[in-house]
Formats: sequence, C-alpha cells, structure tokens
Amino acid sequence: MKSLYRSGISALFILIALVFAGCDASSARRQSNSNPKRPLVTPQIKSDRPKIIAFGDSLTAGFGLLEKESYPYLLQEKLKADGFDYEVVNAGLAGDTSIGGLERVDWVLEQENVKILILELGANDLLRRMPVDKMKQNLETIIKKAQAKKIRVVLCGMLAPPNVGLKYQQDFQSVFPNLATQYKTDFVPFLLDNVALKKELNQADGIHPNAEGEKIMTDNVYKVLKPILSN
Repeated sequence: MKSLYRSGISALFILIALVFAGCDASSARRQSNSNPKRPLVTPQIKSDRPKIIAFGDSLTAGFGLLEKESYPYLLQEKLKADGFDYEVVNAGLAGDTSIGGLERVDWVLEQENVKILILELGANDLLRRMPVDKMKQNLETIIKKAQAKKIRVVLCGMLAPPNVGLKYQQDFQSVFPNLATQYKTDFVPFLLDNVALKKELNQADGIHPNAEGEKIMTDNVYKVLKPILSN
C-alpha cells in the first residue's frame, strides 16, 4: 500500500498523463480495433489451456509497442519460463473507460476455461471526470461478473492528481483498495510503480511505457500473480 501514496511524483505522472491522453484518445481507439467489443488476443492462438485475461485500456493493450513488447505477451513468457501452463489473453482496448469495460466484459468472459482476470481500468474515467461512485459501480460489477463465474480477480489500482481537488483525489484513489478488500481480490497498488515519470522507461508521449518500462510493469503484475499460481 505504501507505493500507492508515498510518492508525489507518481501523482504528477498522472497529471501529465491526463494532459496528453486527451489528445491521443481517439487515435488510440483507431489503432486498437475496428470493433470496440472485440478484445485483442496475445498470443493469437487457440488452446484448451487455462486462461488469464489481461483486461484494461492502452496500458494493457500495449499502445505504441510491438505485440511481443506488450505486458500480456511478456507475462506469457514469464509464465512459460516458470513452468505455468496458462494462456494469456490481451483484452486491452486503448481509450477504454470503466463503462466501456463493463459493456464488453461479458463477451470477454464467455471464453472457455478462464481462471484469472487482471482488471486495469480507471485512468480514462479520471480524464473524463466521471463521478467516482459511477466508476466504482462499474468496476464492482465487472468484479462480481467475474467472481460469479469462479474467476479470480487481480485488481490494479490507479492514482489521481492533486488538481482534481482533495476530495475527488481521495475518493478516487480509495476505490481500488476498498474494492480489493470488499471483494477479496488480489491487488496491484500501482501498475506503473517504478516506471512513472522515468523518461528512459517511457515513450515520447511521456505516458505509455516503452519496451523496458513494460518489463517492469510486467514484474509488478507478476509479483502478485505468481503466488496465486503457486498455491
């Protein structure tokens, strides 16, 4: 939990991200997929192996990167190296919000043999200043839908900048750990921990991790995921 609140520069990163996100959201959607209901799949194979779905926005989709540089692909490689026989599905959609995720989650969860959902949404809700209660309701419904199918959820937290106001900032940031506690999900406090605001780890837009940043982001997820798979 310390990594969620300890750093002012992490909050500043989100502020910078919001400025640029407003400029590239539409182009990100064009690059993601012509059908917004259909998630991308990485790697593009079909199998009967148990599935881990990486569900989120451009951070999950691997915006600006080659497929083999995206975190779901790297996660697949880590699982393979450690002997875990899982298929990782990249269901990231650039520009997606919690309501967008809710609208397409049923389609995603219809896939066979899904065991784990890694849920990463919220940054675009913040950009649009969606009411925190509405975002919480959307994320809560996604979690409940997954758990109703006996799918384990790994929830990724997000930060808010101070310029949104103290109350909004606190309410927004508290949604993620509160939902994790309420629904007993596994929790990644901040997906971009040790990546945010580091120029050498981000693309030219200052928002999206580059290939090296993706490796660290993958490690952040894997630290939480590996103990689940080892039990």
